[in-house]
Amino acid sequence: MAARPPALTARVSKVLILSLVFPPDSVSTAEIMGDLALDLRARGHEVAVFTTVPHYNRDPDAERRQAMRRVWGPLLSKSDYGGVPVYHAAMPAKTPSVIGRMAGWIGFHAVSTIAGVLLAHKPDVIIVPSPPLSIGASAWILGALRGAPYIYNVQEIYPDIAVNLGALKNRHAIRIFKALERFVYRKSTAVTVIAPRMRTRLVEKGVPPAKVHVIPNGVDLERLAPGPRHNDFSSRHGLDDVLAITYAGNMGPAQGLDIVLDAARLLEASDTLRFVLIGEGSLRARLASDAAGLPQKNVLVLPYQPNALMPQIYGASDISLVPQAAATGSDAIPSKVYRIMASGRPLIAITEEDSDLAALVNAAGCGMVVSPGDARRLAELVRGAPQRLDEWREMGLRGRAHVTAHYSRAAVCDMYDALIREVSDARVG
Repeated sequence: MAARPPALTARVSKVLILSLVFPPDSVSTAEIMGDLALDLRARGHEVAVFTTVPHYNRDPDAERRQAMRRVWGPLLSKSDYGGVPVYHAAMPAKTPSVIGRMAGWIGFHAVSTIAGVLLAHKPDVIIVPSPPLSIGASAWILGALRGAPYIYNVQEIYPDIAVNLGALKNRHAIRIFKALERFVYRKSTAVTVIAPRMRTRLVEKGVPPAKVHVIPNGVDLERLAPGPRHNDFSSRHGLDDVLAITYAGNMGPAQGLDIVLDAARLLEASDTLRFVLIGEGSLRARLASDAAGLPQKNVLVLPYQPNALMPQIYGASDISLVPQAAATGSDAIPSKVYRIMASGRPLIAITEEDSDLAALVNAAGCGMVVSPGDARRLAELVRGAPQRLDEWREMGLRGRAHVTAHYSRAAVCDMYDALIREVSDARVG
């Protein structure tokens, strides 16, 4: 849903968005930043974007629609996204290697900083979403060179989430990343988080409360709306006559998807039940292998699907899953929850009871909450769902109503628009 046009008295700004991912790459942060860029432009702001070439979830159709032309040979390309100029730094394909990914980030930071100085308009404000944590330091350098403050948007709290998942264990590395985290928060003019508990965490870390703003991720209520249960996707994958419980997204340690396979093992063999796991990630191959070995044959694992199919995927789902691994509930809130709610589908949130995700689901009444690792409870909910389909459908309708009232793109853009003008006005003053 496009944001409302600017009021005649509103002060507009030159906004530079510095993001690791952006359309035509197909991943949640790219979609979030793409929507924000278009909506800010609709408000009258002059927007430019510095990002990478598509490297996360490649979508050939999206790349054809948003063609890139080279500016600095293989180092930098440029595209147009709905009237927003987008500069794409070279980036290798996503790799599970931490060293390989960090090397790619360093290259992106170097190219985007130089290009941001030489090619972009002089910004009034920079918006930079994290992860990676290092992009905050890049925003500070670019802001210092261009005389612009930056708004640091925290999609996931790093390095905490990596430490809690066991991905970052070296105490010296942890100390370095925590020092970088403090530096980025200190140098930012404002910090935005996507949920209240995340704000509490940052304040506990010493970030001044007045500096931290809760601005949730929004959702396009027109593109994602309640659709037919039977569609091309459901027919193609044999889901028309089964109870489909679906997860679509990254398959890595942060999702804790083993609970799905554990629940599947606890359920009887049935031709009327199917868990559907869709996506890529470091654990996909192992999950697919384990699923293939289940005697029940009640788990279907599919590769990444183009973003254009998401309305059909959610439509084909009787219940959607939003999983978080244990100890990560205060570090992030998956943006897919808003898309599921917009689609009018109920959900099961696999998360800690005091997480922001659990609070959202309970406030909206749009689904059920299962603790990470509680496969018996997940299996119990799935086993009883066919007898309670009317109740589940009512949850889905409540989710749609809740997200319409609180998480539309226009409402979220209102918050960013106000913060941008506040930061810009303070700079001018």
